[in-house]
Amino acid sequence: MMRRALIVGINDYPNARLYGCVDDANHIAAVLARHEDGSPNFTCKKLISEELQITRAELRAKLQDLFGHRADMALFYFAGHGTVTKFGGYLMTQDSQENDEGVAMLDLLSLANQSDIPEVVIILDCCHSGALGLIPALQNEQAYLREGVSILCASRASQLSVEKDGSGLFTTLICGALEGGAADVVGDVTVAGVYAFVDQALGVWDQRPLFKSNVSRLLPLRKCKPVFDLAILRKLPDYFELVDLEYALDPSYEPSSEKPDPTNTAIFANFQKYRAARLLVPIGEEHLYYAAMNRKSCQLTPLGQFYWQLAKEGRI
Repeated sequence: MMRRALIVGINDYPNARLYGCVDDANHIAAVLARHEDGSPNFTCKKLISEELQITRAELRAKLQDLFGHRADMALFYFAGHGTVTKFGGYLMTQDSQENDEGVAMLDLLSLANQSDIPEVVIILDCCHSGALGLIPALQNEQAYLREGVSILCASRASQLSVEKDGSGLFTTLICGALEGGAADVVGDVTVAGVYAFVDQALGVWDQRPLFKSNVSRLLPLRKCKPVFDLAILRKLPDYFELVDLEYALDPSYEPSSEKPDPTNTAIFANFQKYRAARLLVPIGEEHLYYAAMNRKSCQLTPLGQFYWQLAKEGRI
């Protein structure tokens, strides 16, 4: 797949220097460039304030390049100052001045909405980033996104974005999610999974991230190592002929029992992995061990039923 990412990090502002944005941009570019197994992912172009002057004209030109050429997915990341005026939100460039703050968030959204690229992801780690998608003239909190566009914002329109230990707190969490913290059972990290990871990590008194999306499918931003071998996941329909079947256990499934059966203990080992991944639960017991020893059953969770369906259809 053809994937492009424009990564922007600005530390050097005339009157309000930041300290972690360049490192954050370098970090997320390194994570996005390759999947966990080392295979290529996004082709990243970086705009770093230590390497060039990032002006309004420069950023606008690069945004037009990002969204104006064919690709399967485009991603834009910005770490720097953001601001809100009566005209809307702005990504502040190094030539920002009063009444000319930088690139309007509405212009960024317009480029994304008009692009022919089917999947677009925008990640903003800046103050007031939640203003992206809002139209001041309408005085509401609704974002206007065409299908295929997703936005992750570090904070609400009225909030600041926090730097901690020389890095943006939001980007630190984003990278942790991409590096596997938000991976699902098959190892896919989607934008929705990233948001869920960040949302759970931040407390109710912290800056609150925002997720705005209009998608009919979720393509992975990055692939990580699956929770367990996918060949084991594909066995779900072999063990459970029906998605809601209750699978009867007995002591022969437990290796430590008096008469373990090798075939059953092999199945039980996979069941333990399903249990760890929240795909399966024992019935009437807290642990699978006791379900086997006390001749109880187990069944798939709703998440397990989802992956059962994927396996049944040959989609994993």
